[in-house]
Amino acid sequence: MSGTTTTRTARTRSRLQAAALRLFSEQGYDATTVEQIAREAGVSHMTFFRHFPTKDAVVLEDGFDPAIAAAVAAAPSRLPPLARVCAGLRAALTHVDLPAQEEVRLRVRIAAEHPVLRAGTYAATETTQEAIVEVLVAGGASPFEARVASAAALAALTAALLEWCLGDTVEPMSSRLGAALGVLDGTAGR
Repeated sequence: MSGTTTTRTARTRSRLQAAALRLFSEQGYDATTVEQIAREAGVSHMTFFRHFPTKDAVVLEDGFDPAIAAAVAAAPSRLPPLARVCAGLRAALTHVDLPAQEEVRLRVRIAAEHPVLRAGTYAATETTQEAIVEVLVAGGASPFEARVASAAALAALTAALLEWCLGDTVEPMSSRLGAALGVLDGTAGR
């Protein structure tokens, strides 16, 4: 029974997110209400709040932090902090179940165009950064090295993601993100 509930929960969450993204792109983020999103998804507004604590969470939540931290933790601890972060992030890109590329593109475009969502994106990035820092420090890196390595890698991924989302490229998102990591770890163009 719980497997069925989990599947139904995932489907409802996915319907809510798809409805929200469609409405945000058609009407704008500010003009779209939670009630409209819920109605479009065929659920009550209370169901919306069981899946997302706020309207902005539909765009900002991705749930990748634990997978990213685990991938960095699994990278060889003998590597310097930046190399370890890059290795972990590469592994996460191949092992994490990423949403459809067009969904990511739309989510990032909506977030990039709205000041509140942009600020939320930076806050989410800080959370990811802290998760990576904890793993690196636990593996023997100094807090300073861990922060610099984590911040550099996430800044590179953010720059690559924005370029990919705001451009008209057909290149896969994972290729663009991998290329950014290649710039950091010196493997670009090899």
